[in-house]
Amino acid sequence: MIVEEKQKENMIIYEAENDDAGKELKKILKNKLDFSSRLLARVKRGKTIFVNGEYLKYHETINAGDEIKIVMEDEPNHFTLQDVPFEAVYEDVDLILVNKEPGIVTHPTKSHPDWTIANGAALYLKSKGIDCKVRFVNRLDMDTSGLLIIAKNAYAHHVLSEQMQEDRIEKKYIAFVWGVIKEDEGRIEAPIYRTTMDSIKRVVDERGQESITEFKVLERYKNATMVEVKLLTGRTHQIRVHMEHLGHPLIGDTLYGKEDAELIDRQALHAEYLRFWQPRFKRAIEVKADLPADLLSLRDKLKEM
Repeated sequence: MIVEEKQKENMIIYEAENDDAGKELKKILKNKLDFSSRLLARVKRGKTIFVNGEYLKYHETINAGDEIKIVMEDEPNHFTLQDVPFEAVYEDVDLILVNKEPGIVTHPTKSHPDWTIANGAALYLKSKGIDCKVRFVNRLDMDTSGLLIIAKNAYAHHVLSEQMQEDRIEKKYIAFVWGVIKEDEGRIEAPIYRTTMDSIKRVVDERGQESITEFKVLERYKNATMVEVKLLTGRTHQIRVHMEHLGHPLIGDTLYGKEDAELIDRQALHAEYLRFWQPRFKRAIEVKADLPADLLSLRDKLKEM
């Protein structure tokens, strides 16, 4: 079992259980702790796996009650420390959940080399005495607000990324769209395709990847609708593409709709809810982020129209 009070960001301590007796160390790390072959190779090279305080090779067998300690040596942070708005709504030994404000880029790019969430995370971690690489499990567009997952170590990043790839992380968004949706709820199954490698925009096309979105109407206004959207797959721009395909583009979405500067200066989309399994403790983590001020203002404006 995981000895919870002994855990650190760069260290996992596991006490071998009765059913581990007689098994190879390698199999326990893979089956009980979800270590990938790549992570196993990494700690093997560094000789940072210890049993009862001594380095042990992978093929050695384990006894019940043995203390297995894995030290995860990490690359240092390489982002410039910058005081970017950074609201941590949940944190544990493996991860941070950030409620990202709109208008901030998640990760440095050529056009946005700094003042990103990554820079803010680097400063936040440094203030806690943690010097580790900033690893994002999910990404949000610059103008989408809401929940981002940052892993504090390579182990957590691997386990959470697998959950993401296998669509085992439950993701819900709040979107404000043009037009009144008649159905109370619905499901959109339409493949999403990137027409050219240098194109930012995606389209619904049979050549694309399978993409599934579910929606539920929360409020109807005179000319618009507030919906809760659940992603069953994770394609780039999936909600924006699917809602435009449905005939209800997001308010403020200049790429898939039109500019609505009098109402809001970005697409009206917020990553509100995440549910996933904590990497090492295997318990469910469920977090919800309230709507930001600009979407609350938009909601009031739509009610008055």
